[in-house]
Amino acid sequence: MGFSTLIQWLELNQELLWIITIAVDLSFAIILFRFFGRQGLYATIIISLLLANLQGPKLTEIFGLQTSMGVILYSSIYFATDLLSERYGKLEATRAVMIGFTVSIIIIVMISISLIYLPASAPETASLALSMHEATATLFNFTPRFVLGSLLAYLLSQRFDVWVFHAIKEKTNGRHLWLRNNISTMLSQAIDTIVYGVVVWWGVVDLTTAMQLALAKYLFKILIALLDTPFIYLARGWDVEDKDWVIERGIAK
Repeated sequence: MGFSTLIQWLELNQELLWIITIAVDLSFAIILFRFFGRQGLYATIIISLLLANLQGPKLTEIFGLQTSMGVILYSSIYFATDLLSERYGKLEATRAVMIGFTVSIIIIVMISISLIYLPASAPETASLALSMHEATATLFNFTPRFVLGSLLAYLLSQRFDVWVFHAIKEKTNGRHLWLRNNISTMLSQAIDTIVYGVVVWWGVVDLTTAMQLALAKYLFKILIALLDTPFIYLARGWDVEDKDWVIERGIAK
């Protein structure tokens, strides 16, 4: 099967492509953890936020339901915070959440500034510059409603995820990782979905429609939470080093 044939086959099998995408996303997350320890999990959160901002506006249909790439590419953030909670404790997970929140603000501010720049007007590049400027504005012309909704949804849901994860861990005396991983993610994703739906969509559409849009995305989030469980079990028992391994091995001077 040639590469173009494979692409065409995946285009005709979007549900399978969705599962593969999640597996690849989570695989990259555990690879980063394997080689870089908790710093790799911090990197996972930042990468996922960047990808969600870059590809989040892209809409697609899976199982007949409309969803965005942001939902798919957001999966490894909850995986990373839960693994940080499991391996390093509540403080490290909370720190990672706040790093992600700060990164989100920086992304929004810097992209918003870039949109103020006018496209080049030189004859040989004017057409290309204008089309690229318009395409960028279409994707990233953030409204105050979107900024408030996305930042508030992220902060509330992620902080809640860390709190619930540790509350369940204490109640179960550290047993049943699958339970705290899934319950914390499902509950926090519910908060994320409701806050985003109300703040961003309600007013643009009526409340019923806003909640219908949110519910479709939440179903995908539940499936993703279930799919990441084997990955967190795989990574939990790894003996990884969290020291400055590059410098210690003399790779960087």
